[in-house]
Amino acid sequence: MSERILVSGAAGMIGGAVVEELLARGLEVRAADQRPLDPRLAASCETVVGDLRDRRLARSAAAGCRRVIHLAAIVGGIGNFHRYPYTLLEANNDLTASLLSAALQEGAARFTYVSSSMVFERATVFPTPEAHLEECPPPRSAYGFSKLAGERYCRAAAEEHSFPFTICRPFNAYGPGELPEREPGIAHVVPDLIKKALAGQRPLEIFGDGSQTRTFTHVRDIAAGIVTATLSPAGEGEDFNISATEEITVAELARLVWEACDNDPAEFQLAHLPSYPVDVRRRWPDVSKAGRLLGWEATVPLREGLRETAAWLRGRLGR
Repeated sequence: MSERILVSGAAGMIGGAVVEELLARGLEVRAADQRPLDPRLAASCETVVGDLRDRRLARSAAAGCRRVIHLAAIVGGIGNFHRYPYTLLEANNDLTASLLSAALQEGAARFTYVSSSMVFERATVFPTPEAHLEECPPPRSAYGFSKLAGERYCRAAAEEHSFPFTICRPFNAYGPGELPEREPGIAHVVPDLIKKALAGQRPLEIFGDGSQTRTFTHVRDIAAGIVTATLSPAGEGEDFNISATEEITVAELARLVWEACDNDPAEFQLAHLPSYPVDVRRRWPDVSKAGRLLGWEATVPLREGLRETAAWLRGRLGR
């Protein structure tokens, strides 16, 4: 029988994709979340439903698992970060502390912490390598700080207990699996924009002037990167940027989304909403380390991925 791997946050977009990737590789999965898992995935793996901040539940979830992939966290778009800073800081730190403690007690062979590109919120080097974290000013946002704190938890466990860890930092995940919220900015930018473009909103509203850049990475690529790093001996004790390589502006993303939703390119217009106090101006990672140590690279072209995501959302939202 193959080794069992625990995935926390398995009901989320990235978590669900990680579960799918593990199952596709023939591995035994225990999927944990406070929300019910997709029934299609739940039929293929063991499930744990509950709040992993409960130390007893976390210990039970980690029992018998050789590896742990920790994704459980409060996430979302830029509006979410500004509206609920204390809530997400408290919850994310509690989740990491609880599950890392459980993995330590159960003697897991690897703890993979899924961090965030937001640890590089104030980066000054582009493309940004992993080593820049040592000189990069700490994040101003509570969310970015919570993810940086989670990385520090992993390194502290390694220093004190020689506990094996891997850190993966997804950059701007998108793809099937995330629904937009009623209020723009609470969910991530891609589902927000697709919802508005499918409704034919014109001009299409974005936050800020649109010149801020991002590197959007399809969720299947991110899942493959996380699983590869978790299973590879070369991933132990390392941190990796898990990202595509194409840096584009938010304004250009909006145009691509408009066209992916089968709208007339000639009718594309933008309206600019006031941005938030913390809105990263540039996000463009160096991913050469993942290629060199893991042999991993993103493969889904952005335009293809946006069309797939728009089709998935159209089926769930109606037009």
